[in-house]
Amino acid sequence: MIYADNSATTRVKPEVLDKMMPYLTEQYGNPSSLYAFAYDAKRAVEDAREKVAAVIGAKAREIFFTSCGSESDNWVLKGVASKYKDKGNHIITSCIEHPAIMETCKYLEKQGCRVTYLPVDEYGVITPESVSNAICEDTILISIMAANNEIGTIQPIREIGAIAKERGVLFHTDAVQAYGHIPLDVKEMNIDFLSLSGHKIGTPKGIGALYIRTGLRIDNLIHGGGQERHRRAGTENVPYIVGLGEAARLANENMAENISRLEKMRDTLIERVLRIPYTKLTGHPTNRLPGLCSIVIEGIEGEALLLNMFNEGICASSGSACSSGSLDPSHVLLAIGLPHHIAHGSLRLSLGEDNEPGDEIKIAEAVEKVAARLRAMSPVWEGNKPIWD
Repeated sequence: MIYADNSATTRVKPEVLDKMMPYLTEQYGNPSSLYAFAYDAKRAVEDAREKVAAVIGAKAREIFFTSCGSESDNWVLKGVASKYKDKGNHIITSCIEHPAIMETCKYLEKQGCRVTYLPVDEYGVITPESVSNAICEDTILISIMAANNEIGTIQPIREIGAIAKERGVLFHTDAVQAYGHIPLDVKEMNIDFLSLSGHKIGTPKGIGALYIRTGLRIDNLIHGGGQERHRRAGTENVPYIVGLGEAARLANENMAENISRLEKMRDTLIERVLRIPYTKLTGHPTNRLPGLCSIVIEGIEGEALLLNMFNEGICASSGSACSSGSLDPSHVLLAIGLPHHIAHGSLRLSLGEDNEPGDEIKIAEAVEKVAARLRAMSPVWEGNKPIWD
């Protein structure tokens, strides 16, 4: 089997598991307790906080551990909306954000907030100009993802952050797909809040973090105890926090090497799959995540594509939401201008650190084989082209 769905989740790294194991077994102290046995856990949590912060040029005290990226997104949007309601109720985001942002914005609209969903171009890029033009007197937050989870496009975060700072508006980026994979610096990019998730960089599922710039206060999402400096109640998940710290350290140390290796494999994969007639790359052709290849293959349904790819020994995913039980194509693919009948045939192939050179060739060969097989059975494929051509 070749695993090519690293944007969905990654394998737990052995080094990460090794760091976690003592805190799952003999070092089980509660970091909020006062005796020495508990202090070992407390020290481990703070060490992890420093490692997570180092990846984005933050201070350790600016990192708050959460259960996942979705919690971090919810905390920012709901926390800012509540804390700054006297200043305004307008939020700016994009039409291709992760559901953790989109659904939270819809919730906040029901609570009286006004949300502007910025359009994107054919590559899924949000222009800084559109952000600037959308800012009003009552704008309290701009939330734009660092890199898209479906098509891999990297957004102009630095430019958007500069605009937000100049206009006096708080700026959040959902960096779940970008953290540890591409360089990010919260100070240089003028980022006020940043969401991240551990299982995209080699931890178990169930751990994330939120960066909150020093001096900013937002209302809590979870109330109760005094953990995380009274900002996020709940006994700290020490083993997973330790794992996140180790994963962050490894990602930071190996980032340049991983980018170089994965970009070469990605570009070869893209070049090979685009040889298939009536196949289109989605997302920006060059300014995209290092390991992500996203395409649409006309005349094929995404669900059939995934099942047949798995039969060929390839784990992948589809930008189409059909795999989650919906008949509607991805909102991201529709936003970049693809018609419904083409957006349904999407395929996301995301390479990671465990992929070896040569995997990209085997994946491309499987895509070619599956595409030919499914088109031969497709009711919308005649001869060598789709019926709508």
